[in-house]
Amino acid sequence: MHDPVPRLPSLLEAVLSVGTDLELRATLQHIVDAAAELTEARYAALDMTDPGRDGLTGIRTAERPEPPEPPEPPESTESPKPPELPELPELVVPIHVDDEVFGDLRLAGKRDGPFTDEDEQLVRVLATQAGIAIGNARLYETARQRERWIEGAAAVTTALLSGESAADALMTVAERARRLAEASAGVILQPTEDGGMEIVTASTLDDPGDIVGVVIEPGSPVLEQLLGGEPVFIDDTATDPRMTTRVRHRFGPSMMLPLQAGGRLLGTLALPRRRGGRPYTAVERLLATQFASQAALALVHAEAQHSRERLAVYEDRDRIARDLHDLVVQRLFATGMMLESTQRRSAGTGDTDKDVHAMLGRAVDELQSTVQEVRTAIFALQQPPADAPTTFRGKVLREAAGAGAVLGFQPSTRFIGAVENRLAEPVAGRLLTALRRALTAASRRAGASRVEITVDVTAPLPDGRPGVRLTVFDDGGAGNGHTEGGGAEGGAGTTVTWQSPL
Repeated sequence: MHDPVPRLPSLLEAVLSVGTDLELRATLQHIVDAAAELTEARYAALDMTDPGRDGLTGIRTAERPEPPEPPEPPESTESPKPPELPELPELVVPIHVDDEVFGDLRLAGKRDGPFTDEDEQLVRVLATQAGIAIGNARLYETARQRERWIEGAAAVTTALLSGESAADALMTVAERARRLAEASAGVILQPTEDGGMEIVTASTLDDPGDIVGVVIEPGSPVLEQLLGGEPVFIDDTATDPRMTTRVRHRFGPSMMLPLQAGGRLLGTLALPRRRGGRPYTAVERLLATQFASQAALALVHAEAQHSRERLAVYEDRDRIARDLHDLVVQRLFATGMMLESTQRRSAGTGDTDKDVHAMLGRAVDELQSTVQEVRTAIFALQQPPADAPTTFRGKVLREAAGAGAVLGFQPSTRFIGAVENRLAEPVAGRLLTALRRALTAASRRAGASRVEITVDVTAPLPDGRPGVRLTVFDDGGAGNGHTEGGGAEGGAGTTVTWQSPL
């Protein structure tokens, strides 16, 4: 019995094959391959109406075959006319997804002759099923992209709230966004004082050193949108007249997305792809914009958390400083007064025990030195923990702390007089330089277990002028010390003295 539809099994197999994969590109390739096999065409292609929507170019099988050569014309005395090449017969069937034309399925080069009406009917059935498969693949692709971007935003939030520094936080956002967008670079721009925007962070596959620091100068056409918190989408950075930076020639399609939260613009996230890269789809633009909003919110929360932590440190340091002042300093001060009173009484009664008298004197000196060191510690606790010191005392303490890391112990520091009020530049700068040299020399001497730093703004110079004296003593190798600006002290250990007019 003759089969009325001899190619029905092949059609059913082709229809089933186009729905075997949920990935869009693979689905499109299945459609093209199935159409070619079903019609025995040597060439098949799917030309999409809007390739940019899905970020794909045309899908095709083998290269288009050349049309057959025309027969040789008969010999004639007349001038030969150029031969007309026969057109390669084609079969073109549109594919509809929902109510729009997705593209045209184009077939050519049928092996056993021209395409028939039966071929067209078979391909139309396949195109109908292909439209359904493409719609499903689009939904799957969108869901998968959305899942990746949501996971990326969650990872960025977790990283930012784990206590990263501001620079590390921006790099986390740039790096994660670059990977999610499959971009050539992830760039963070921030507003400059003169009204432009500067690249402050860049994540690239290559060295980003030539990108960081690039400035979009005031007057650039895109600045008004960026500073206004509006996204900017660019088809080709290299040729877009709005782009004026010196690195624009390296990039193609790009997204520039505001990092904005609570009406506050933190900067702009730019995601350029390489020159000639596929354009961003509408879904990618939407997801990237949502990611930028989430990242900006995470940056604000991380900044607030960091501020709360710093405030807690300040409050704890204030409490320690108050406890030191209220308890330790007062007790030491009272003990010192008792010892001074005992010393005066022993001297007033004619006590001849010189050892006891000397011992009391040393105890008084030690207590006074301890009180001064506790006061210095209180001052250090009141300084911002991460900021560079702005006061002279803070700068001296920073130098001492740096030397302590090398020495293995913390030098003691003592200030005499109103150093902040009386000591100004450039004397303060020269004193810090002398202190740095003296501490470096002390760290090189073997056996040092104690270093004492004294800054005295009440010590007059030999000629009577008001001056400042820096004394750095260490108990390392014995030496006579030296003086810069006059005066010298010797004895056990090494003493370095520096002095200058105020």
